[in-house]
Amino acid sequence: MKFKLFLLCLSICLLNCANPNTSLYVGTYTDGDSEGIYQFQFNTETGELTNKQLAAISENPSYLTYSPDKNYVYAVNENEDGTTSSFKVEDDNRLTSLNIVSTHGAHPCHISVNESGDKAIASNYTGGNASIYTIKNDGSLNDSFQILNHNIDSIVSHAHSAQFHKDNLYISDLGKNGVYKYQLDHNKKDYRLVTPSIIKMTDHAGPRHFSLTKDGQFIYIINEYANTITSGKKTDNGFELLENTSTLDDGFKGASYCADIHLSKNEDFLYGSNRGENSMAVFKRNPSDGTIEKTQNISVYGDWPRNFTLDPTGKFMLVANQKSHNISVFKINKENGKLTFLHSTDLPSPVCLLF
Repeated sequence: MKFKLFLLCLSICLLNCANPNTSLYVGTYTDGDSEGIYQFQFNTETGELTNKQLAAISENPSYLTYSPDKNYVYAVNENEDGTTSSFKVEDDNRLTSLNIVSTHGAHPCHISVNESGDKAIASNYTGGNASIYTIKNDGSLNDSFQILNHNIDSIVSHAHSAQFHKDNLYISDLGKNGVYKYQLDHNKKDYRLVTPSIIKMTDHAGPRHFSLTKDGQFIYIINEYANTITSGKKTDNGFELLENTSTLDDGFKGASYCADIHLSKNEDFLYGSNRGENSMAVFKRNPSDGTIEKTQNISVYGDWPRNFTLDPTGKFMLVANQKSHNISVFKINKENGKLTFLHSTDLPSPVCLLF
Protein backbone atom coordinates (compact mmCIF):
# COMPACT_ATOMS: atom_id res chain seq x y z
CA MET A 1 0.00 0.00 0.00
CA LYS A 2 2.78 2.41 0.93
CA PHE A 3 4.61 1.57 -2.30
CA LYS A 4 1.49 2.35 -4.39
CA LEU A 5 1.08 5.65 -2.56
CA PHE A 6 4.73 6.45 -3.26
CA LEU A 7 4.26 5.71 -6.97
CA LEU A 8 1.15 7.93 -7.08
CA CYS A 9 2.98 10.84 -5.43
CA LEU A 10 5.93 10.33 -7.74
CA SER A 11 3.73 10.38 -10.85
CA ILE A 12 2.01 13.60 -9.71
CA CYS A 13 5.38 15.21 -9.06
CA LEU A 14 6.71 14.15 -12.46
CA LEU A 15 3.57 15.46 -14.17
CA ASN A 16 3.88 18.85 -12.49
CA CYS A 17 7.61 19.03 -13.19
CA ALA A 18 7.05 18.09 -16.83
CA ASN A 19 4.41 20.77 -17.30
CA PRO A 20 5.34 24.00 -15.48
CA ASN A 21 2.92 26.05 -17.60
CA THR A 22 0.02 28.00 -16.17
CA SER A 23 -2.63 30.19 -17.82
CA LEU A 24 -2.35 33.96 -17.98
CA TYR A 25 -5.39 35.99 -19.06
CA VAL A 26 -4.90 39.52 -20.38
CA GLY A 27 -7.53 42.24 -20.45
CA THR A 28 -7.14 44.92 -23.13
CA TYR A 29 -8.62 48.05 -24.64
CA THR A 30 -10.31 47.22 -27.92
CA ASP A 31 -10.27 50.62 -29.64
CA GLY A 32 -7.32 49.42 -31.77
CA ASP A 33 -6.20 45.98 -32.89
CA SER A 34 -7.29 44.03 -29.83
CA GLU A 35 -10.50 41.96 -29.79
CA GLY A 36 -10.94 41.26 -26.09
CA ILE A 37 -9.43 38.88 -23.53
CA TYR A 38 -6.30 36.95 -24.52
CA GLN A 39 -4.72 33.90 -22.97
CA PHE A 40 -1.08 32.82 -22.82
CA GLN A 41 0.75 29.86 -21.36
CA PHE A 42 3.34 31.06 -18.87
CA ASN A 43 6.31 28.85 -17.99
CA THR A 44 6.96 29.18 -14.24
CA GLU A 45 10.52 27.84 -14.67
CA THR A 46 11.75 30.01 -17.54
CA GLY A 47 9.34 32.97 -17.55
CA GLU A 48 8.39 32.42 -21.19
CA LEU A 49 5.01 33.43 -22.61
CA THR A 50 3.73 31.18 -25.41
CA ASN A 51 0.61 29.92 -27.20
CA LYS A 52 -1.28 33.20 -27.42
CA GLN A 53 -4.97 32.79 -28.23
CA LEU A 54 -8.06 34.96 -28.17
CA ALA A 55 -9.92 33.58 -25.15
CA ALA A 56 -13.07 35.70 -25.54
CA ILE A 57 -14.32 38.55 -27.69
CA SER A 58 -15.24 41.36 -25.33
CA GLU A 59 -15.39 45.16 -25.52
CA ASN A 60 -12.77 47.00 -23.42
CA PRO A 61 -12.32 44.29 -20.76
CA SER A 62 -9.98 46.55 -18.78
CA TYR A 63 -9.96 44.64 -15.50
CA LEU A 64 -10.30 40.91 -14.79
CA THR A 65 -10.66 38.73 -11.72
CA TYR A 66 -11.21 35.05 -10.95
CA SER A 67 -13.76 33.29 -8.80
CA PRO A 68 -11.99 31.70 -5.79
CA ASP A 69 -12.06 28.25 -7.45
CA LYS A 70 -10.81 29.72 -10.76
CA ASN A 71 -13.70 28.17 -12.68
CA TYR A 72 -15.02 31.60 -13.70
CA VAL A 73 -13.60 34.93 -14.86
CA TYR A 74 -15.26 38.32 -14.42
CA ALA A 75 -14.44 41.42 -16.47
CA VAL A 76 -15.59 45.02 -16.47
CA ASN A 77 -16.32 46.51 -19.89
CA GLU A 78 -15.02 50.07 -19.62
CA ASN A 79 -17.58 51.99 -21.67
CA GLU A 80 -20.00 54.87 -21.24
CA ASP A 81 -22.73 52.31 -20.61
CA GLY A 82 -20.72 50.22 -18.18
CA THR A 83 -21.20 46.48 -17.99
CA THR A 84 -19.73 43.45 -16.24
CA SER A 85 -19.20 40.17 -18.11
CA SER A 86 -18.99 36.68 -16.60
CA PHE A 87 -17.23 33.75 -18.29
CA LYS A 88 -16.76 30.04 -17.69
CA VAL A 89 -13.18 28.75 -18.01
CA GLU A 90 -13.12 25.83 -20.46
CA ASP A 91 -10.67 22.91 -20.57
CA ASP A 92 -8.83 24.52 -23.50
CA ASN A 93 -8.56 27.79 -21.50
CA ARG A 94 -11.00 29.63 -23.72
CA LEU A 95 -13.75 31.59 -22.00
CA THR A 96 -17.44 30.93 -22.62
CA SER A 97 -19.71 33.92 -22.02
CA LEU A 98 -22.32 33.37 -19.29
CA ASN A 99 -24.01 36.77 -19.09
CA ILE A 100 -23.51 40.53 -19.14
CA VAL A 101 -25.07 42.88 -16.58
CA SER A 102 -25.07 46.64 -16.09
CA THR A 103 -22.70 48.35 -13.65
CA HIS A 104 -25.20 51.23 -13.37
CA GLY A 105 -22.41 53.70 -13.99
CA ALA A 106 -20.00 54.90 -16.66
CA HIS A 107 -16.51 53.53 -17.34
CA PRO A 108 -16.10 50.74 -14.78
CA CYS A 109 -12.38 50.17 -14.19
CA HIS A 110 -12.10 47.49 -11.49
CA ILE A 111 -13.85 44.35 -10.26
CA SER A 112 -13.23 42.03 -7.32
CA VAL A 113 -14.88 38.96 -5.77
CA ASN A 114 -15.20 38.14 -2.06
CA GLU A 115 -13.46 35.18 -0.41
CA SER A 116 -16.54 32.94 -0.44
CA GLY A 117 -17.18 33.65 -4.12
CA ASP A 118 -20.82 34.69 -3.75
CA LYS A 119 -20.43 38.46 -4.27
CA ALA A 120 -18.65 40.77 -6.72
CA ILE A 121 -18.21 44.54 -6.85
CA ALA A 122 -17.52 46.75 -9.87
CA SER A 123 -16.14 50.29 -9.48
CA ASN A 124 -17.35 52.96 -11.91
CA TYR A 125 -14.72 55.64 -12.50
CA THR A 126 -16.83 58.23 -14.33
CA GLY A 127 -20.05 57.08 -12.68
CA GLY A 128 -18.57 57.68 -9.24
CA ASN A 129 -20.35 54.68 -7.76
CA ALA A 130 -19.91 50.95 -7.19
CA SER A 131 -22.30 48.08 -7.91
CA ILE A 132 -22.46 44.94 -5.79
CA TYR A 133 -23.71 41.66 -7.29
CA THR A 134 -24.55 38.24 -6.00
CA ILE A 135 -23.08 35.35 -7.99
CA LYS A 136 -25.24 32.39 -9.02
CA ASN A 137 -24.21 28.76 -8.63
CA ASP A 138 -23.41 28.56 -12.35
CA GLY A 139 -20.99 31.51 -12.08
CA SER A 140 -23.23 34.05 -13.78
CA LEU A 141 -24.14 37.38 -12.16
CA ASN A 142 -27.45 38.60 -10.84
CA ASP A 143 -28.25 42.26 -11.40
CA SER A 144 -26.68 44.44 -8.71
CA PHE A 145 -28.53 44.35 -5.38
CA GLN A 146 -26.85 47.49 -4.03
CA ILE A 147 -25.31 50.59 -5.61
CA LEU A 148 -22.95 52.60 -3.43
CA ASN A 149 -23.17 56.17 -4.70
CA HIS A 150 -20.43 58.64 -3.74
CA ASN A 151 -21.93 61.53 -5.76
CA ILE A 152 -23.47 63.29 -2.78
CA ASP A 153 -21.83 66.75 -2.98
CA SER A 154 -20.03 69.08 -5.38
CA ILE A 155 -16.78 67.06 -5.32
CA VAL A 156 -16.68 64.73 -8.30
CA SER A 157 -16.39 61.08 -7.34
CA HIS A 158 -14.15 58.60 -9.19
CA ALA A 159 -14.50 55.17 -7.61
CA HIS A 160 -11.36 53.38 -8.76
CA SER A 161 -11.08 50.05 -6.92
CA ALA A 162 -12.74 48.00 -4.19
CA GLN A 163 -11.88 44.98 -2.08
CA PHE A 164 -13.78 42.78 0.32
CA HIS A 165 -12.04 41.78 3.56
CA LYS A 166 -14.18 39.49 5.74
CA ASP A 167 -17.31 41.56 6.56
CA ASN A 168 -15.68 44.82 5.50
CA LEU A 169 -15.66 46.45 2.08
CA TYR A 170 -13.11 49.12 1.15
CA ILE A 171 -13.50 51.45 -1.84
CA SER A 172 -10.76 53.75 -3.09
CA ASP A 173 -12.21 56.98 -4.48
CA LEU A 174 -9.67 59.00 -6.46
CA GLY A 175 -12.02 61.96 -6.88
CA LYS A 176 -13.02 62.19 -3.21
CA ASN A 177 -9.39 61.63 -2.17
CA GLY A 178 -10.30 58.95 0.34
CA VAL A 179 -10.74 55.25 1.00
CA TYR A 180 -14.26 54.43 2.17
CA LYS A 181 -15.09 51.63 4.59
CA TYR A 182 -18.40 49.76 4.48
CA GLN A 183 -19.51 46.93 6.73
CA LEU A 184 -21.90 44.08 6.00
CA ASP A 185 -25.23 44.32 7.83
CA HIS A 186 -26.07 40.65 8.36
CA ASN A 187 -29.72 41.39 9.14
CA LYS A 188 -30.42 43.44 6.04
CA LYS A 189 -27.71 41.68 3.98
CA ASP A 190 -26.33 44.90 2.52
CA TYR A 191 -23.34 47.18 3.20
CA ARG A 192 -23.48 50.24 5.43
CA LEU A 193 -21.01 53.14 5.37
CA VAL A 194 -18.72 53.24 8.40
CA THR A 195 -16.37 56.04 7.34
CA PRO A 196 -15.61 57.93 4.10
CA SER A 197 -11.97 58.31 5.11
CA ILE A 198 -10.22 55.42 6.86
CA ILE A 199 -6.89 57.25 6.88
CA LYS A 200 -5.67 60.84 6.51
CA MET A 201 -4.60 61.51 2.91
CA THR A 202 -2.48 64.39 1.65
CA ASP A 203 -4.31 66.97 -0.47
CA HIS A 204 -4.98 65.89 -4.06
CA ALA A 205 -3.22 62.55 -3.53
CA GLY A 206 -5.60 60.58 -5.76
CA PRO A 207 -5.89 57.13 -4.12
CA ARG A 208 -6.21 54.59 -6.93
CA HIS A 209 -5.51 51.01 -5.84
CA PHE A 210 -4.52 49.50 -2.50
CA SER A 211 -3.15 46.32 -0.93
CA LEU A 212 -4.15 44.92 2.45
CA THR A 213 -2.03 42.44 4.37
CA LYS A 214 -3.68 39.04 4.81
CA ASP A 215 -4.55 39.78 8.43
CA GLY A 216 -5.97 43.20 7.51
CA GLN A 217 -3.65 44.98 9.95
CA PHE A 218 -1.83 47.12 7.36
CA ILE A 219 -2.93 48.93 4.22
CA TYR A 220 -0.85 50.40 1.38
CA ILE A 221 -2.58 52.90 -0.94
CA ILE A 222 -0.98 54.01 -4.20
CA ASN A 223 -1.79 57.61 -5.13
CA GLU A 224 -2.10 58.50 -8.82
CA TYR A 225 -1.55 62.25 -8.50
CA ALA A 226 0.91 62.46 -5.61
CA ASN A 227 3.08 59.56 -6.84
CA THR A 228 3.22 58.19 -3.31
CA ILE A 229 2.24 55.17 -1.25
CA THR A 230 0.27 55.90 1.90
CA SER A 231 0.99 53.27 4.57
CA GLY A 232 -1.40 52.70 7.46
CA LYS A 233 -1.77 50.49 10.53
CA LYS A 234 -5.21 49.32 11.66
CA THR A 235 -6.83 50.87 14.71
CA ASP A 236 -10.26 50.46 16.30
CA ASN A 237 -11.72 53.23 14.13
CA GLY A 238 -9.71 53.00 10.90
CA PHE A 239 -6.01 53.15 10.08
CA GLU A 240 -3.26 55.18 11.67
CA LEU A 241 -1.05 56.97 9.14
CA LEU A 242 2.48 55.58 9.17
CA GLU A 243 4.09 57.46 6.28
CA ASN A 244 3.82 58.69 2.70
CA THR A 245 6.62 57.37 0.51
CA SER A 246 7.50 58.52 -3.02
CA THR A 247 7.34 55.92 -5.80
CA LEU A 248 9.61 57.93 -8.11
CA ASP A 249 13.37 57.96 -8.48
CA ASP A 250 14.93 60.93 -6.67
CA GLY A 251 16.31 62.29 -9.94
CA PHE A 252 13.07 62.08 -11.95
CA LYS A 253 11.50 65.49 -12.68
CA GLY A 254 8.83 64.77 -15.33
CA ALA A 255 5.10 64.10 -15.08
CA SER A 256 4.09 60.69 -13.78
CA TYR A 257 0.95 58.97 -12.50
CA CYS A 258 0.92 55.90 -10.27
CA ALA A 259 -1.24 52.94 -11.29
CA ASP A 260 -1.10 49.57 -9.53
CA ILE A 261 0.22 48.11 -6.26
CA HIS A 262 0.83 44.58 -4.94
CA LEU A 263 2.47 42.87 -1.99
CA SER A 264 4.68 39.83 -2.46
CA LYS A 265 3.17 36.57 -1.20
CA ASN A 266 5.35 36.57 1.91
CA GLU A 267 4.50 40.28 2.39
CA ASP A 268 8.18 41.17 2.75
CA PHE A 269 8.14 43.34 -0.40
CA LEU A 270 5.81 45.87 -1.99
CA TYR A 271 5.66 46.94 -5.63
CA GLY A 272 4.11 49.92 -7.43
CA SER A 273 3.91 51.01 -11.09
CA ASN A 274 4.65 54.51 -12.40
CA ARG A 275 3.11 55.73 -15.68
CA GLY A 276 5.32 58.53 -17.02
CA GLU A 277 8.55 57.53 -15.33
CA ASN A 278 7.56 54.14 -16.82
CA SER A 279 9.08 52.23 -13.96
CA MET A 280 8.42 49.71 -11.24
CA ALA A 281 9.17 50.85 -7.71
CA VAL A 282 10.37 48.17 -5.30
CA PHE A 283 10.05 48.48 -1.51
CA LYS A 284 11.31 46.36 1.36
CA ARG A 285 8.64 46.02 4.03
CA ASN A 286 9.11 45.69 7.78
CA PRO A 287 6.47 43.09 8.77
CA SER A 288 6.47 44.12 12.44
CA ASP A 289 5.73 47.84 12.11
CA GLY A 290 4.49 47.99 8.50
CA THR A 291 6.96 50.63 7.32
CA ILE A 292 8.50 50.43 3.84
CA GLU A 293 11.82 51.46 2.31
CA LYS A 294 12.35 51.98 -1.42
CA THR A 295 15.18 49.87 -2.81
CA GLN A 296 14.80 50.08 -6.60
CA ASN A 297 13.26 51.95 -9.53
CA ILE A 298 13.61 49.92 -12.73
CA SER A 299 12.39 50.63 -16.26
CA VAL A 300 9.38 48.62 -17.43
CA TYR A 301 10.89 48.45 -20.93
CA GLY A 302 7.67 49.88 -22.27
CA ASP A 303 5.30 52.82 -22.04
CA TRP A 304 2.46 53.40 -19.53
CA PRO A 305 2.56 50.41 -17.14
CA ARG A 306 -1.03 50.13 -15.97
CA ASN A 307 -1.43 46.79 -14.22
CA PHE A 308 1.11 44.19 -13.14
CA THR A 309 1.03 40.81 -11.43
CA LEU A 310 3.26 38.25 -9.73
CA ASP A 311 3.17 34.69 -11.06
CA PRO A 312 1.89 31.84 -8.80
CA THR A 313 5.42 30.85 -7.79
CA GLY A 314 6.39 34.39 -6.77
CA LYS A 315 9.51 34.14 -8.93
CA PHE A 316 8.38 36.44 -11.75
CA MET A 317 6.63 39.76 -12.29
CA LEU A 318 4.70 40.62 -15.46
CA VAL A 319 3.86 44.22 -16.39
CA ALA A 320 1.17 45.34 -18.88
CA ASN A 321 2.42 48.36 -20.84
CA GLN A 322 -0.64 49.95 -22.40
CA LYS A 323 0.82 52.45 -24.87
CA SER A 324 3.81 50.41 -26.10
CA HIS A 325 1.60 47.32 -26.59
CA ASN A 326 3.80 44.84 -24.75
CA ILE A 327 4.04 42.69 -21.63
CA SER A 328 7.40 42.82 -19.83
CA VAL A 329 8.62 39.87 -17.77
CA PHE A 330 10.98 40.30 -14.79
CA LYS A 331 12.76 37.84 -12.54
CA ILE A 332 12.30 38.53 -8.80
CA ASN A 333 15.24 38.15 -6.45
CA LYS A 334 13.75 36.19 -3.53
CA GLU A 335 16.30 37.60 -1.07
CA ASN A 336 15.78 41.33 -1.65
CA GLY A 337 12.70 41.52 -3.91
CA LYS A 338 14.55 43.40 -6.65
CA LEU A 339 13.71 42.93 -10.34
CA THR A 340 15.77 41.92 -13.36
CA PHE A 341 14.30 42.35 -16.84
CA LEU A 342 14.09 39.16 -18.91
CA HIS A 343 12.11 39.78 -22.09
CA SER A 344 8.99 41.31 -23.64
CA THR A 345 5.96 39.97 -25.57
CA ASP A 346 3.86 42.09 -27.94
CA LEU A 347 0.09 42.46 -27.50
CA PRO A 348 -2.23 45.36 -28.41
CA SER A 349 -3.17 47.61 -25.46
CA PRO A 350 -2.70 45.23 -22.52
CA VAL A 351 -4.05 46.72 -19.28
CA CYS A 352 -4.77 43.82 -16.90
CA LEU A 353 -2.97 40.53 -16.16
CA LEU A 354 -4.61 37.62 -14.34
CA PHE A 355 -3.03 34.38 -13.07
